[in-house]
Amino acid sequence: MFLPVDEQLQILMRGVSDLHGDGELKLRLEESYKSKKPLRVKAGFDPTVPDLHLGHTVLMSKMRQFQKLGHEVVFLIGDFTACIGDPTGRNELRPQLSKEQVMMAAETYARQAFKILDRAQTKIIYNGSWFDKMHANDIIKLAAKYTVARMLERDDFHKRHSQGIPISLHEFLYPLAQGYDSVELKNDLELGGQDQLFNLLVGRNLMRDYGLRPQMVMTTPLLLGTDARMEEGVLVGDKMSKSKGNYVGIEEPPKEMYGKCMSISDALMWAWYDLLSDKTPAEIATLRSDVDAGRVHPKQAKVGLAHEITARFHDQAAADRARDEFERVFASHGVPDVIPEVSLAAPTTLVEAIAQANMFASKAEIRRLVAQGGASKDGAKLMDPQLKLEAGEHVLKLGKHKFLKVRIG
Repeated sequence: MFLPVDEQLQILMRGVSDLHGDGELKLRLEESYKSKKPLRVKAGFDPTVPDLHLGHTVLMSKMRQFQKLGHEVVFLIGDFTACIGDPTGRNELRPQLSKEQVMMAAETYARQAFKILDRAQTKIIYNGSWFDKMHANDIIKLAAKYTVARMLERDDFHKRHSQGIPISLHEFLYPLAQGYDSVELKNDLELGGQDQLFNLLVGRNLMRDYGLRPQMVMTTPLLLGTDARMEEGVLVGDKMSKSKGNYVGIEEPPKEMYGKCMSISDALMWAWYDLLSDKTPAEIATLRSDVDAGRVHPKQAKVGLAHEITARFHDQAAADRARDEFERVFASHGVPDVIPEVSLAAPTTLVEAIAQANMFASKAEIRRLVAQGGASKDGAKLMDPQLKLEAGEHVLKLGKHKFLKVRIG
């Protein structure tokens, strides 16, 4: 049974950046309400690296809202589009991935999606299921739907073109391929991050070109990564990304997840509350007012957020243990009882030793951490990535919440 349309709109419009088809949404919800036929809502995810992170969950939580209201959700895995590479927000050519790399990541996406979405109400579809069957002539017909001038209206393409930064022809295919997904699925609405607006509108236009009722487009704000900070009164930082090393994975152990959430700045905390918490806007406003007035300490508010997020992806007991461990270790500046360990036969560099523990996504992420002063031993920062760790036992602190014991020799 669907809720009345006005009640649905009130729920669905929370935390929305853009809505193309405002009047259409109310109209289609009314049609759905009268016919008892759910809307089809699609969101696409390109599996470029394994594992989903909190940034993905902003969009997925909006998908879950549609599900709770009785609508059909399509979780589209872009196994084909990931091989092209999304140029959104790029100032250079994105390296192309192999099909094997994409499918490895796709397996984790399909499994992890159900940490938020309802399995029974979710359709998981791969866009390779139609693109792999298309012939060269089909691609040419699709490419004829858009001009180079229209593609250059896209901000990142325009900037690269004006700055003389090369744009490969295959990059123009990405918005067309993403848009064609909507033609195949015939969805009523497509969800995406606000940086995806151009691509989503291509889908709206292509559906019209193919004689279909054009989709509505709804975007959500981007979740800034753990390293975002306030500068001159403005919150600045990159969006959450594994390549940037500023992410919180939804399958990270409770202590890691809790610690990363506690490491964010006080200013970023409120942006995360708005996008990640189940608290109502009124409850968040009251909490923020209490913090501003000194009735609640900012750390207490951050503890509440970290606990809520950890409990969501694990459980209450795990969140409680993570909170207690965090207080024991970080309040007393101690070392956890159990930390990862690696044993190496011969002396090696700091970066190579840390890499052996598989605690970070890449050596580049480790080098950034070291260069930014995030690695230390016995309270002394280790700023040289090429520092050689000699024979013996080394207990390293990596960032604000990770420890590693390295035994050499």
